[in-house]
Amino acid sequence: MSSVRDEGKDRIIFVTKEDHATPSSAELVEEDPDDPYEERGLILPSGDINWNCPCLGGMASGPCGTEFKDAFSCFHYSKEEVKGSECLEHFRAMQECIQRYPELYPQEDDKVQEQSSETEQTSQNSASAETAGANSTSATEPDSESMQPNTEGSVES
Repeated sequence: MSSVRDEGKDRIIFVTKEDHATPSSAELVEEDPDDPYEERGLILPSGDINWNCPCLGGMASGPCGTEFKDAFSCFHYSKEEVKGSECLEHFRAMQECIQRYPELYPQEDDKVQEQSSETEQTSQNSASAETAGANSTSATEPDSESMQPNTEGSVES
């Protein structure tokens, strides 16, 4: 026979081997496909677009949300042979909107420029440090010319 013990917010249930031997009587509740709070993927079971999907990264609700929804809907519901070929104007409008908000929608070119300027700054700092290090060679450190190996054969007599 099983025993139940509540400890604060937790409930601890001990079951016996006999409890496990009998089939479960638990009933599974079927999910409601119309539940707006249920997490779904990008496409709902009905075939509609789930504008609340986190995979959209907030694009559907940003300042260019209307343009994004128009372009994405056009593409999703496209019946053309080349899917989305009739959506060019929608995508152009979305791109123009995105370009009006560069602080919210950084372009790949901007990211590359930022990364290259950071890399350039880092390499300049490294070069400065190396130059400073080369100029501060002390008398106790031999320079590389004095450390050349003896390549002539030495014969002991």
